[in-house]
Amino acid sequence: MEDRDIVFENQKLYEHFAYTVDKGQSPYRIDKFLLDRIPDITRNRIQNALKGGHIQVNRYQVKPNYRVKPNDEIKVLLNFPQYQHILKAEKIFLDIVYEDPSIIVVNKSSGMVVHPGHGNYEGTLLNGLIYHFKDLPLNSDNKPGLVHRLDKDTSGLLVIAKTESSLGNLSKQFKERIVDKEYVALVWGNLKVENGTIDVPVGRNPRNRLQMTTFGSTELGKKAVTHFEVLQRFGYTTLISCKLETGRTHQIRVHLKHLGHPLFNDPRYGGNQLIKGIASSKYKQFIHHCFKILPGQALHAKTLGFIHPKTGNQMLFDSEIPHKFQTLIQLWEDYAHQDQ
Repeated sequence: MEDRDIVFENQKLYEHFAYTVDKGQSPYRIDKFLLDRIPDITRNRIQNALKGGHIQVNRYQVKPNYRVKPNDEIKVLLNFPQYQHILKAEKIFLDIVYEDPSIIVVNKSSGMVVHPGHGNYEGTLLNGLIYHFKDLPLNSDNKPGLVHRLDKDTSGLLVIAKTESSLGNLSKQFKERIVDKEYVALVWGNLKVENGTIDVPVGRNPRNRLQMTTFGSTELGKKAVTHFEVLQRFGYTTLISCKLETGRTHQIRVHLKHLGHPLFNDPRYGGNQLIKGIASSKYKQFIHHCFKILPGQALHAKTLGFIHPKTGNQMLFDSEIPHKFQTLIQLWEDYAHQDQ
């Protein structure tokens, strides 16, 4: 039996959700806390789970009127396994750019979800990986082979571990921030500088749990550092390179929104609106055409560098910007030229 599985009154329960309460959280009823975080759940279901003893805080059952406190460890347990943990192997094309007995490097396409989760139980990268590769090691979240992740609409390079030792080694490299990661992004607006560094803590948005946001200190958010450099200017948008020191969830997306230059067509952080430019119908048509060309945020994980977990050699992989992203760039190049 795994640590996350618990026997309660002769009934085996499975962990479905786990949360660590933020350091700056004020006292808040646990039912409201969970209602803000668990997708498509009703307050009645949460109340019934509390009454049934299926919700624990710091390993103890709590009453429905319990108020969460900073650093509380909350677990939601149900009597059936998570659907996304019942992985089904699927014959999915994977763009494998490198493979040896220890690792796999994959170039993920935009629109592909990395692992099963709410609303995406099939067709993910993980479904394809377990079809092509047997006995991948389980990470701490029981996800075979996964060392790091990319958002659904972010394309680019991912390294997958094929052995337990590789998983541990690579995970340590990511944790210690010795992995090289460079992204290419198209952002709204014309940046005032050629390069710079965004060193602003990032954490879960208390008003919208599906978003991350920036904070004034590491008391509320985690340290996050993004270096950026301008590659091309198009007047109303700018193509930039981003290199990460840290790997926080949505880090680039949140940092660039904080800078006032959200990613082009990023629906979660406001980039899917006409932010810069003229209000003419012709320009609006151009923007909407661009949105159709590349659905989702214009972000590509172009390069990935790490130390090979078996040989100790420095590995560096580079990928081409996807065709749709290149088309988007060309459209903006042409528009900027016409606008001169």
